[in-house]
Amino acid sequence: MVISTSRDLGPSPVPLADEPDALTIGRRIRHLRTQKGMTLEQLATAIGKAPSQVSLLENGKRGPTVARLQAVARALGAGVEDLLAPQPPSRRDALEIELERAQRGPLFDTLGVRPVRVGRSLPTDALEAIVALQRELERLHTERALTPEEARRANTELRAAMRAQDNYFPELEIVARRLLDDVGHRGGPLPQRQAGDLATHLGFEIHYVPDLPHSTRAVIDRRHHRVYLPSDGIRGRSDARSALLQALASHVLEHTEPRDYGELLRQRVEANYLCAALLLPERDAVRFLRGAKEQRAISIEDLRDAFAVSYETAAHRFTNLATRQLGIPVHFMKVHESGVIHKAYENDGVRFPTDALGTVEGQYVCKHWTARVVFTVPDRLAPYYQYTDTSTGTYWCTSRVSDTADGLFSVSVGVPYAQVKWFLGRETTARASSRCPDESCCRRPPAPLAARWAGHAFPSARPHASMLAAMPQGAMPGVDQTEVYEFLDRHAPAAR
Repeated sequence: MVISTSRDLGPSPVPLADEPDALTIGRRIRHLRTQKGMTLEQLATAIGKAPSQVSLLENGKRGPTVARLQAVARALGAGVEDLLAPQPPSRRDALEIELERAQRGPLFDTLGVRPVRVGRSLPTDALEAIVALQRELERLHTERALTPEEARRANTELRAAMRAQDNYFPELEIVARRLLDDVGHRGGPLPQRQAGDLATHLGFEIHYVPDLPHSTRAVIDRRHHRVYLPSDGIRGRSDARSALLQALASHVLEHTEPRDYGELLRQRVEANYLCAALLLPERDAVRFLRGAKEQRAISIEDLRDAFAVSYETAAHRFTNLATRQLGIPVHFMKVHESGVIHKAYENDGVRFPTDALGTVEGQYVCKHWTARVVFTVPDRLAPYYQYTDTSTGTYWCTSRVSDTADGLFSVSVGVPYAQVKWFLGRETTARASSRCPDESCCRRPPAPLAARWAGHAFPSARPHASMLAAMPQGAMPGVDQTEVYEFLDRHAPAAR
C-alpha cells in the first residue's frame, strides 16, 4: 500500500487500499453511471431495485452482493472487474473516499466532530482543505503516540518475535540465494566486484561522493537509479560492501517510509539480515561452521576472517545460523563502554537486565559479565573468553572491543555451559559470578565506601539524548530529509 505524507495531496489520486471496499465500489458505480448518462432512478429500474437502495450502494453504506454487482455491470455495459478495481475513478473520488473513511473512523468520534456531507455540492477546494486538516490531525495523533514507552514496547515485541524463530528468516535466505545466483556467485566470500555487479543487476549506478548527508550511510536515488556512497570510506567502517548492500537490501525488500516505530525496527532488522546473508551466504557459512563444530573449534574470529567481514557482522550471522543449523542456543550483545546495552538477542535462557516493559536495550549490564570485563583487558588483539555464573546457569562468552565514532563497544557471543564443548576458548580459566539483578552485586556501593561518601557526593549526570526521545520525526526517522533532497538536487544528472 502506498502511504502519502500528511500535507501532500498530490496532483493525482493515491490508491487508498489494495483491495476495493464498499466506498470504492460505490464511487466506481456512480462514476460509470454518470459517464453513461443514466440517472439514479434509471439504474434502479434497470436492476429492479429502489433508488434508495442504489443510493446506499453508491455511497458505500451497503456492501454489494455478487448478484447485485453482476446486475449493475450489465446495466452499465461494463464488466464486474471494472466495478472491483481498487483505484478510485478520479482524484475527486479519492479525496471523497478518504474523508468518508476518516469520518467513520475513531478519530472523529473521539474529537466529537460532526461529519460533513460528502457530496457534489461540497466544493473541491473545501474538500481538499478538510482532507489536509484530517491528515494533519492523524499525524499529530500518531506523533504523540510515539513515546519512548511505545518505542520500548515495539523493541520488546520484535525481540520476542526474533527469539520465537531463533533469529532465522528463511524467506530472506531465499532472497539472498537468488540474488547471489543472479550475479554468478559460486561460493565463498562475496567479492566487492560482485557487490557492485549486484547494484548493476538491480539497475543502479554507484557514485562515490564527498558530501553524503551526515545522517546517512548511503542514499538511493530511485528516479535516476543511482546509489550514493561516501568517497572517504564507509564512515569509519572498513568494509565498503556493507553500506551498499544494506541500501540495496531495503530496495529489494520494497521498504517504504515507516509508519511507526515497530515498522522502523523491522525494516532495519530485515535490511541488516539480508546484507549479512549476502556477505556470508548460508550454504557456505553453514558448511564452514559445521566443519568447525565437528572439530570442536567454532570461532567467531575464524568466521570473520573466512568471509572477510567485521567481527560484529560475523557475530550477527552466527546468531542467525547457530540454532537452526547447528542446534546451539545462543545470546548476543553489543554494549557501550558505559555498560549500556545497544543491541541484544537471546534464545538460550540467559537473563538480560530489563525494564518494567521487558526492554533490554538501554539497560546496564552487570559489571562482572564478559561484555563489561573485556573493556578492562589490555590485550585487544586476542579474543577474550570468560565463564560467568548467573542466577539462570553458567554461560561461556567470547567478546571483542571495537572503536567507533560513537565510542568503544564490545560485541559478545555466548552459549550455555553445556554447549561450550564446540568452541575454541573453552579452556579459559577466567571466571566470574553475577548476582544481578540483585543490587548488591554491582549496583550498590560496598558498605564501607557508602559510609564514607553518602551525603557528600553529588555527581553531574551525563544523560543521553535518547533517554527522552521518542521515535525520531521525519519521513525517514533519524534522517534529515531536507539535507537528503538538497544532496540529490546537487548530484542529479542534468536534464537532456
